[in-house]
Amino acid sequence: MTNDILDLSAKVGRALQAKGLLLVTAESCTGGGVAQAVTEVAGSTAWFDCGFVTYSNASKTELLDVSAALIAQLGTVSEEVASAMATGALANSNAHVALSTTGIAGPSGAVPGKPVGTVCFGWARGDTVQTERLVFAGDRQSVREQTVVHALQGLLRIIE
Repeated sequence: MTNDILDLSAKVGRALQAKGLLLVTAESCTGGGVAQAVTEVAGSTAWFDCGFVTYSNASKTELLDVSAALIAQLGTVSEEVASAMATGALANSNAHVALSTTGIAGPSGAVPGKPVGTVCFGWARGDTVQTERLVFAGDRQSVREQTVVHALQGLLRIIE
């Protein structure tokens, strides 16, 4: 894990703790990378509730209440599914703030309109959910690292 990710995780922790908020993560393409980054910070038990690694479609439905029909209609890699993942993570935890990641880290998995590196994000706080879709360049590891960084940066925006 890079020092930049660790520094960003610590900044997120300070912001959450200052506001008395707990974080939950709902991750697919990052495989728990965001949860790992935030739990590297000493004292993260004060602001991190739990993380869901929902790699399969079935786990997204079973653990996060993401509609199977939504996944079938739009695909797992969509802003709508990212939104549903973040909302479901909040509903199934004690947290106040959620972030979600779903994407195609590669090297395979691309589909028309969704090349390798496509990632959708969701950030939820209360009834407000923000989403974003980006396409990152690089190999699998690079896409996953860029996703972790962007997820944490987006989290800072909704906390502060």
